[in-house]
Amino acid sequence: MKNLRIDFVSDVSCPWCAIGLKSLEQALEQLPELSVELHLQPFELNPQMAAEGEEINAHLARKYGAAPAQLEQTREAIRQRGAELGFSFTKGARDRIYNTFDAHRLLHWAGLQGGSAQRDLKLALLTAYFTEGQNPSDHEVLRRVAESVGLDGFAATQLLVSDQFSAEVRQAEAEWQAAGINSVPAIVINQRHLIQGGQPPEVFVQALRQIADAQV
Repeated sequence: MKNLRIDFVSDVSCPWCAIGLKSLEQALEQLPELSVELHLQPFELNPQMAAEGEEINAHLARKYGAAPAQLEQTREAIRQRGAELGFSFTKGARDRIYNTFDAHRLLHWAGLQGGSAQRDLKLALLTAYFTEGQNPSDHEVLRRVAESVGLDGFAATQLLVSDQFSAEVRQAEAEWQAAGINSVPAIVINQRHLIQGGQPPEVFVQALRQIADAQV
């Protein structure tokens, strides 16, 4: 059995990251010959975002210069891609962009718990935001989501009201940016090979097979 390390660099407020993660998971289901160690790495699309967030259309227009018709076309394409992968982007649910730093601190903690805790929390956070329209910067939302995947809600709350893992998350973010990662999702295989964006499952399957076959 071939062993691969996959670092999935992403943000919980990034729709293409949800698509990329679901697509990667479907690809891995087709590759039972691979033993994969998945690490979810932090990236903030809007690290300077205020606590109250910003209305999404205003934010996207300011950041990307996108017109309303263009935004709706992109959203529809995202909804369709999500549906194909079994992920629901609820129309109108995501009406604000929020700061995600605390969500990344919680994900770092979940990664220390072992097993599938970090992956489960990541998917639950993506669902809370894109499907249910919840605020991923709200500590009560984060506690509930953590509990929903079997994590200790009290421990999550204690973490969130402190600055625990702030330094670790910032260091990880800085290291990925220094490595040249400036857009997400970025999928790094064996700390050498980069796959960028929310690729279809077949693209991941082909790339992972090639990388695994090239291993000595």
